[in-house]
Amino acid sequence: MAVPAKTVLLTAAAMVAFAANSLLCRLALADGAIDATTFTMIRVGSAIAVLGVVMALRSQRPKVKRSWGAVIALVAYLLFFSFAYLQLSAGTDALILFGVVQVTMFAAGLMRGERVSPAAWCGALLAVGGLIYLVLPGVEAPHPHAALMMAAAGVGWGA
Repeated sequence: MAVPAKTVLLTAAAMVAFAANSLLCRLALADGAIDATTFTMIRVGSAIAVLGVVMALRSQRPKVKRSWGAVIALVAYLLFFSFAYLQLSAGTDALILFGVVQVTMFAAGLMRGERVSPAAWCGALLAVGGLIYLVLPGVEAPHPHAALMMAAAGVGWGA
């Protein structure tokens, strides 16, 4: 089965955006150019501004469903991410974050009664196995506190 070119391009664009986000975060936070709280506030403010422009340009207004749970999850992601980034290496942060996001979304689907394909089970097991291996002592494990904060960020994003 062939994958449509539009899907490939949009997937590639999303991957480039994630990588760019990671690089910008690393540049801002790694050398103390900005503190984590201020950085998070700038991220939130710029997201609000961009979302405002997108909403203003839309001809049809979507129904907005307000959810305090979603707000708390987003704030948890933003804050834990910024503070964890201060102590994690460039690859470790992404592995923890994306592994935990995948596991969180997988678990949420299971709790909602979704049927899971064998390929999805394999992906989830690989993610969990990779996370366990990553934090094993003696494997240049990341700082435990920073790893837990990045995991909390992953749960926030996944939620």
